[in-house]
Amino acid sequence: MTTIIRFSCGHTTSSAAWAERLSGLDCTIRDVDLYALDAALLGDADALLIGMHMDQRFLQANAARLGDYVAAGGIAVVNGHIAHPFLPGLSPVRPLGGGSLADLTVARAVAHPIWDGVALDDLTFRRGVAGFYGHAWHLPPHGSTVIHTLGPEARPLDFIYPVGRGRVLMHGGNDLWSFGGDDSSRRLLPQLMSWLVEARS
Repeated sequence: MTTIIRFSCGHTTSSAAWAERLSGLDCTIRDVDLYALDAALLGDADALLIGMHMDQRFLQANAARLGDYVAAGGIAVVNGHIAHPFLPGLSPVRPLGGGSLADLTVARAVAHPIWDGVALDDLTFRRGVAGFYGHAWHLPPHGSTVIHTLGPEARPLDFIYPVGRGRVLMHGGNDLWSFGGDDSSRRLLPQLMSWLVEARS
């Protein structure tokens, strides 16, 4: 059974609503307050879900612990705009330099099972508005696999890179698990969890 920790910060979250969408997956999701982060918690976790609204100063203060966790084989899924890098390879967020539709258009650099069957238009637009999936970018470290880019300059938006025996998945926008309307982005949550289960099996 794969144990996935979903952190919350300043408010209580519950992943119980995910149960139906994750039916059949050999995993358990634990909702944990970020400030309970310690070595024992990480020792029981196969993967970490770090949302965009986390206390990055606190995470940065625990950077050595988090880096050791990933290097030992853990997986960290990081979302949002990085102001205070807290894992090896993370860098501060960079603006696009423009906010036109062309700048906000998502392109797929390589296929990946998390995004299998997810239409690019369903990433670029949400209720007809562009930019919810991503409107800034981060510089990927050497050895990264860039999955999605933004705009004509192909600014990296989604990428995965190794740290020791583990991996970091960086998504520079709203939490991947927050997408789940009536379009193909609904596939993101179950396919993300399926990838984590497979990666840690």
